[in-house]
Amino acid sequence: MHRFFAGEAGVEGGRAFLSEEDSGHALRVLRLTVGDEIELVCAPWRYRAKIAQVQEGRVQVEIVEPLRTSEARTRVTLYQGLPKGDKMEMIVQKCTELGVHAVRPVAMERCVTRLEGKDAAKRIDRWQKIAREAVKQCARVDVPEVREPRRIAQLASEFSDLDVLIVPWEEARDGDIRQALAPFEERKDLRVGILIGPEGGIGANEAAWLAERADAKLVTLGPRILRTETAALAALTMVMAYRGEMA
Repeated sequence: MHRFFAGEAGVEGGRAFLSEEDSGHALRVLRLTVGDEIELVCAPWRYRAKIAQVQEGRVQVEIVEPLRTSEARTRVTLYQGLPKGDKMEMIVQKCTELGVHAVRPVAMERCVTRLEGKDAAKRIDRWQKIAREAVKQCARVDVPEVREPRRIAQLASEFSDLDVLIVPWEEARDGDIRQALAPFEERKDLRVGILIGPEGGIGANEAAWLAERADAKLVTLGPRILRTETAALAALTMVMAYRGEMA
């Protein structure tokens, strides 16, 4: 069943219009017609719906029934040290599929990539579009927000709003991810941050700041050194699995 987003007006009276972009895709590319069933995404809900009519190129659908939510109760924000090349695109896409709540690019000491001004705005627009398309593919409702790159110190207030900030580091001293999450086993809703260093890793000064100022848990991902994009996916998967979000 094809999946589409509702327009800005949302669902009213059991009906909704598809967004302009999705209307065009449904009519011109997929050749859908009145009576065809679709899945409608209108955060925080998703529905089984059918096409009721087409008005001036916009598709109006009628709600058939609500569908089970696919969003995780554990809200994970990925703080990703800016990687080289187009690795960030894959990270955003795959972490969206795994259920990440938000993605925050981070400018760190050992980052080779530097994003500022118009270049940053273009990249963020691109990453946000990738997240939106990934949401459609994996049957999610909420599109993870991707913000402009910031430095670690600028994220202090965000870190303070988390229940736990997990930082995989090759010189870990706080055990592993399971141990970092253990104090929260009885919590159904949890705000977790995962901070991943760039290709060069996390500097000692950054690690010290994170431990002292952000009360971060410096953890190990195992005996092997992972690439930055692999570490992001591995850490997020572990958090989701330990929290029962993969079942």
